[in-house]
Amino acid sequence: MNILIVVESYFGNTLTVAQAVAAGLSEVLGADSVTTVSPSEAPREIPAGVGLLLVGAPTHDFAMPKEQTRRQAVEKGGTHGDGVGVREWIENLPPRPELLVRTFDTSFEKMLSGSAAKSAYKLLRKRGFGGAERGESFHVAGRGGPLNEGEQRRAQEWGRQLAGTMTSTTRPGEQ
Repeated sequence: MNILIVVESYFGNTLTVAQAVAAGLSEVLGADSVTTVSPSEAPREIPAGVGLLLVGAPTHDFAMPKEQTRRQAVEKGGTHGDGVGVREWIENLPPRPELLVRTFDTSFEKMLSGSAAKSAYKLLRKRGFGGAERGESFHVAGRGGPLNEGEQRRAQEWGRQLAGTMTSTTRPGEQ
């Protein structure tokens, strides 16, 4: 089974989490089964061989980044994306109701409510991804990071757990 991770990141923290999750998945499933891409590099539809999709983004204003919050991130020193974020990518993605999807995000630990993982999950479900579930939030110390101590290790462990779940619950037609 192949796993696709689509991740939006401006200060590198969410990408670091995605890479740690990929490392955990690869430890269990093998290095060739996990691909990590930005939304602009992601396929316009999920290939049939993908059995798990992970979607990650930083939390901006209690949700997934929008055009305005992306500009603000760049103004504050973040890298400039090409305007395509996970929100826009999901909005144009043909549904795969049976596909297992997990979302994740980075955020401040003491956020009051809302998260990119939650808003991505809701949008995926609305778009017809019945197998979507909200995943983990990983915490950063400040807007530009770094990740809080232990979060990268926790992300890798979450990847191992996801892989273990995948290997014990392979569905008909998957290998």
